[in-house]
Amino acid sequence: MTTWQPILLSRVTQPNSEKIATYLDSGGYTGLRKALTMSPDQIIAEVKASGLRGRGGAGFPTGAKWGFIPKDAPVKYLAVNTDEGEPGTFKDRLIVERDPHAILEGVIIAAYAIGAHRAFVYIRGEFFLGVKRWIKAIADAYQYGFLGKNILGSGFDLDLSVHRGAGAYICGEETAMIESLEGHRGEPRLKPPYPAQIGLWGQPTLVQNCETLVNIPHIILRGSQWYASIGTEQSKGPKIFCVSGHVNRPGNYELPLGVTLREIIYEHAGGVRLGRNIKAVIPGGASTPMLTPEHLDVPMAFETLQAVGSALGTGAVMVMDETTDMVEVVRRITSFFVHESCGICTPCRLGGRRMLDSLERIAGGRAAADELAKLDVLMHGISGLTFCPMGTGMCEPVSSGLTRFRDEFEARVRS
Repeated sequence: MTTWQPILLSRVTQPNSEKIATYLDSGGYTGLRKALTMSPDQIIAEVKASGLRGRGGAGFPTGAKWGFIPKDAPVKYLAVNTDEGEPGTFKDRLIVERDPHAILEGVIIAAYAIGAHRAFVYIRGEFFLGVKRWIKAIADAYQYGFLGKNILGSGFDLDLSVHRGAGAYICGEETAMIESLEGHRGEPRLKPPYPAQIGLWGQPTLVQNCETLVNIPHIILRGSQWYASIGTEQSKGPKIFCVSGHVNRPGNYELPLGVTLREIIYEHAGGVRLGRNIKAVIPGGASTPMLTPEHLDVPMAFETLQAVGSALGTGAVMVMDETTDMVEVVRRITSFFVHESCGICTPCRLGGRRMLDSLERIAGGRAAADELAKLDVLMHGISGLTFCPMGTGMCEPVSSGLTRFRDEFEARVRS
């Protein structure tokens, strides 16, 4: 079992952990003070050297993303993605509600590094407590001189405000979030251009996930070499794993990247309920391909999960025991994605609906012999053919379900 003292979640169990006094008493904003003595280029170089990759799902190298923001642009923005709509994912919500200043310190350092003087928090509409905590944290940060004009006497200015979304999954995609922030319908933009070149109101914009930002003060304070010593060769640092499903102790567990699924489930989440066996595990949120018991010793890292045909995603580990109806699992996940489709792309809008119709016929025992073949054709007409990754994400649970549990699907299809 990995012996690990939480870094990112070190404060969340403390009384009054959301308050600025608690944060300051535990060394909060020390990383910001150090960052303001460094040049923006030095900070970006440190983040690059740390090997930190985005924790929102895509896993793009964070330092490289910051480096894409043009230095000579007169106006730049930073947008904090607190939408967190991926089923099975609840890490950002925990941090916002219990330790918002940890994110806020990362926001200020990131804005200073890219030269942005205006930042926006975009938060999922249903996170009522999170909204209150964000607003209070920002107000306190202004009062203590961490936001506003001439932050800590450095000459750097930054203003920050909170904006609630209406609860659309698609707005977790960075360009759809930008559209929503601008007051438009939440629909993704065609890329390129990427937000680093043309983002909010046509200006260069850095969009960053909450968990990613929480890592930043630790990297600045302890150094990139320390951070890069944690994890695997291609996946550096600690990761918050959201464990749910048929386990005895569901919840958020912070562990180094590279820990195995077996350890996460059996050592930290207390094993499978009622002593049953594992049938399937979704390792990174509902849009990542399913795994089976043979994969329990695969390290939870970007490169290792990709090698076995899945993805780390958000790190949302969803455990299913031997009693689970896999046809129903696939049908239910697909119904979510169909409901949440913004409808801008025909493959997603119509193909998703047809795919769900097919799965409902299979689940209900009303499918003809050629239904699985039709389902394969539908998936090939959706995956990789949409503006944003949602179309592909919609197909992943269907594809992996058919591949790994085909006998269950075939048993429901009329011969």
